[in-house]
Amino acid sequence: MKDKNLTNNYESLSLQELTIEANKMVEDLENQKNLENSLEKYQNLVKLNNIIEKKFQKNIKDINEKTKENISKLTLKKNAKKTK
Repeated sequence: MKDKNLTNNYESLSLQELTIEANKMVEDLENQKNLENSLEKYQNLVKLNNIIEKKFQKNIKDINEKTKENISKLTLKKNAKKTK
């Protein structure tokens, strides 16, 4: 499976859903007897891990931005009360 295809398939999933998929892949790899057959599955797991990391970083960025906005709003309200 190509990286783009993997990305497209998992783009709409949440971090929790992606983590469940990764855990399924790990379980599958752990149960494999023939390591040669596992190489492609392992590579897909690494790609999925990269997708999870990117999505996690995006979520962190969004949370930080929202937090900064909320702090700014609270600061403005507090300053407005002080000037009255």
